[in-house]
Amino acid sequence: MTNKFIKQLIIIAALISPLQSYAARIDTLTVKSEKMNKGIEVLVIVPDKAINNQACPTLYLLHGYGGNARTWINIKPELPDMADRDGIIVVCPDGKNSWYWDSPNNPDSQFETFVSKELVNYIDSNYSTIKDRKGRAITGLSMGGHGGLWISIRHKNIFGGGGATSGGVDIRPFPNNWEMKKQLGERDINKDVWNKHTVITQLDKISNGDLAIIFDCGTSDFFFEVNNNLHKELLNKGIGHDYITRPGAHNNKYWNNSIEYQWHYFNKFFKGYKNK
Repeated sequence: MTNKFIKQLIIIAALISPLQSYAARIDTLTVKSEKMNKGIEVLVIVPDKAINNQACPTLYLLHGYGGNARTWINIKPELPDMADRDGIIVVCPDGKNSWYWDSPNNPDSQFETFVSKELVNYIDSNYSTIKDRKGRAITGLSMGGHGGLWISIRHKNIFGGGGATSGGVDIRPFPNNWEMKKQLGERDINKDVWNKHTVITQLDKISNGDLAIIFDCGTSDFFFEVNNNLHKELLNKGIGHDYITRPGAHNNKYWNNSIEYQWHYFNKFFKGYKNK
């Protein structure tokens, strides 16, 4: 074996070694909800930095109706690589078909409390997180988009950023869809409850600058109109936000692309916190 060949092997090993040192861990947990008195499945993507005890920001990703804790990793298999690259912990809870409310009718569906309090406390207690609202953001798709904005607006002391992709940001035009009446009752009989349980009516709880807000929707999506209306309401109230529309429908292809933009947005938000 020549010296030249040995040197080449050393160079190749040096190039490969840094790549092998990055290996996001995927944890599948059962997190106890005291309010619901049951365990909830949660998938956590833990980047190399957090594994090595460096405090990292946390992005909570919520699934849509019919989904589960594995929805996002199935839609976006690159998430572990993205988490390693940018040092972001990703948390994906199973929200059932809850719409991430504390249901006034169903004590077994109290997912606003679970996500905003019980889960955040568990993650901060068991992982190397930045334990501050400026190190936390939450977003999701469809029903989870409603959840991302619903929870961040109502718990702006916990989350510094909130978002939605193809979000059901106004539920009222859809009274017979997606089991919502199981949580809220019939719309026409419970109009006040429905009015109080939709994102677009929650904007009086925030002022400009309270939250880093991003949401998007495809132009062929059945939620396109309600997202446009939310954009207009935010403009009318002078609340800064990013709103993106692009060709696309309500499907995995759209979300695989859209989450890249939201990830970039929240990564910038997190870096702004770190640089202060």
